[in-house]
Amino acid sequence: MDRPELPLPQLHAFTVLAEELHFGRAAARLGIAQPPLSQQIARLEAKVGHPLFVRGPGRVALSPAGRELLPSAQRALVGLAEGLAAARAVGSGRAGRLRIGFSASLALTVLPGLLRTFRERFPAVELDIREMTTAPQLAALREEAVDIGLLREPPLAGEEGALGFRTVLTEPFVAVLPSDHPLAARRTVGVGALAEEPFVLLPRAVGPGLYDRITEVCGSVGFAPRIVQHAVEWQTVCALVGAGLGVSLAPASIRRIRLRGVAFRAVEPGTVRTRVAVAWRRDDPNPLVGHLLEVVGTG
Repeated sequence: MDRPELPLPQLHAFTVLAEELHFGRAAARLGIAQPPLSQQIARLEAKVGHPLFVRGPGRVALSPAGRELLPSAQRALVGLAEGLAAARAVGSGRAGRLRIGFSASLALTVLPGLLRTFRERFPAVELDIREMTTAPQLAALREEAVDIGLLREPPLAGEEGALGFRTVLTEPFVAVLPSDHPLAARRTVGVGALAEEPFVLLPRAVGPGLYDRITEVCGSVGFAPRIVQHAVEWQTVCALVGAGLGVSLAPASIRRIRLRGVAFRAVEPGTVRTRVAVAWRRDDPNPLVGHLLEVVGTG
């Protein structure tokens, strides 16, 4: 079906006159004089090819063609008004859809509070939350599959490219031990005490920054961790530690994972920390990205 070329002023004039059935009152509502109103109606009738109104002494009534056109004209104007309002809301960042990738462990720390605050400030925004490890998040950001990333150990300065990063928090590491391990009897564990232990870690491919940070922490006290098992999720890492496959170093928030047979102990030196950051595309025009960064900055 061809799209009809109907100027909005003509359609608007028609619906107002159809509601008023009086040229004087309709012209007053439209804020124009009667002659221009008559011209608008005449042009629309010429496009339809039939009269839309029956004009008589002292009266105006809809013709059969006019009665048929009126509901569609009203729906079209209402739809346009709603579309304009929606476009303005999205353009101003009061509505729309924001796709957020997040590392699973952040559901134990910053994610709930951040989402709660954002929803309170922007209740009309649809949030699409996707659990992803760090490397897939970075790829999804570059491919424009997500708008925001919440991840651990972002790339170093100079490796960021088109992405921007802002630190949200830093947190210490903990030693993850089988509960019957001799080191579990201590309140704190020196990182060097883990030198001879087998390690269970996330594979480097899913979180290269965090993997490198953990091996760097071990290297700072003179050893490279002997990794015997990899697991993609921290809950699985903890479960494997509880099964006696080895030990691990993990962000302190992992202590909120409650598993039988697993003990978490603070590590020394206590200054060793891991960084959590929010990531975004620097050239992203979506105003919702800026709003979320504002929430991060004030949260």
